[in-house]
Amino acid sequence: MNTETPTETLTEMSTEPRSEIRFDTKIAVLLRDDLETWQRLNVTAFLVSGLGTQLPEVVGEPYEDADGTQYLPMFRQPVLVFEGGKEMLRAAHERALRRALPRAVFTSDLFATGNDRDNRAAVRAVGTADLDLVGIVVHGPRNAVDKVLKGARMHP
Repeated sequence: MNTETPTETLTEMSTEPRSEIRFDTKIAVLLRDDLETWQRLNVTAFLVSGLGTQLPEVVGEPYEDADGTQYLPMFRQPVLVFEGGKEMLRAAHERALRRALPRAVFTSDLFATGNDRDNRAAVRAVGTADLDLVGIVVHGPRNAVDKVLKGARMHP
């Protein structure tokens, strides 16, 4: 995978000549810029976990090493991670809702819970406009995702 620049291109590794793959869609995570490092990693992992369950087309084939050891499949395309302030997340969330893009949210309340049931209850207890968002993930056509993330910056 090309990790040098934040693009939607991927060069597959194989014995055949390399060919560039350009994706029509984008997976993007937007994190609030005041999170601790462990929180950024935790939020990112939780957010992207929902995509594969609801959008099986984003998941590639299982992996296998040269010895035949098998590994779970992963996303077939890069996941781009961005950051922004609290208002940036609120605006991006509103734009994702307006465009009806597949999305997941992580609120600050989820740092105080310890299981999926309590996580869902914490989100359910707050109205959409009042969610204290610390992260969102969106998937969709590249242009639409770019518009949702307008003003966000790539995560350092």
